[in-house]
Amino acid sequence: MTRKSKQAGGNFPLTYSERKKLTAYGTQTARLTSDSQLPFGDCCLQNSPATDPVVTPSGHIYSREAIVSYLLKKNKDLKEQREIYENQLAATAQKEQEETKSSGSRAIQAFIDKDQGSTQRSTQDHAIVYSKSLKRKIDTESKEDGNKRLKEICYWLAEAQPEYDDSETILNNPPPQRPSSPMSGEPLRLKDLTSITLMREGNISSKGRKNTQTGKCICAVSSKSITTQPVLTIKKSGVVILKDIFDSVVKTADGKGMICPITGKKFKEKDVLQLKKGKSGFAASGKVTASKYIPTLT
Repeated sequence: MTRKSKQAGGNFPLTYSERKKLTAYGTQTARLTSDSQLPFGDCCLQNSPATDPVVTPSGHIYSREAIVSYLLKKNKDLKEQREIYENQLAATAQKEQEETKSSGSRAIQAFIDKDQGSTQRSTQDHAIVYSKSLKRKIDTESKEDGNKRLKEICYWLAEAQPEYDDSETILNNPPPQRPSSPMSGEPLRLKDLTSITLMREGNISSKGRKNTQTGKCICAVSSKSITTQPVLTIKKSGVVILKDIFDSVVKTADGKGMICPITGKKFKEKDVLQLKKGKSGFAASGKVTASKYIPTLT
């Protein structure tokens, strides 16, 4: 048997079971169950059955009240960010203009001094020569000047650390013109929302009252329960249909002259939008693991 240092993983002193007990080190991975997944027909913001459901171009379903409130809040934030960005640009342009003006004035003054003949030494240089010639010096430095000089020399002091000025911070990129979608991150507008009709199991209770908040969503044509199957919606009518039912009943060979089986409205292939399907705890439905990165113990 070879030495432990030459074995695979021999440089790590802990065994597999010991590493599993150290939950504070190493990337942690957990399997997501069906309770951790968002069922089809639930609002992506409220994590509850969507009321007055609308769908975005990415296929995500939201409650109208939730997504409208989100867009209004984001538009207000973007407006404030654009004002700050414009003020910062104006301040930067003014500062550059002042620096250009001052540098031009210094260049003109230097030219005048040189053109008039030999330049006179500054009073500061005369003062330095005079102070060196004195046998006894009297400290006439003020307390503020002393503190300023101390900060320049003793840079490790807390008082000597540079102060952050947020007025000089310039945003790297200008704020976007439109808010982004909560799920896809693509620009989203109110007019991009499409109303859909979600039929659920038990829409009519035993007392004859409508109850749209209970049960799973069902296909408008076949009345099959929608769980993790691919789903489509027709934008013009808002009807939600399973993809296999749509392909076998509604879709034509050339993709033209299609008619909605519920409302009877004609629509084209561009009016069909694929919705994000629901997920479960099974691996076939999509990503079912969540991981959190934590540095390993070495």
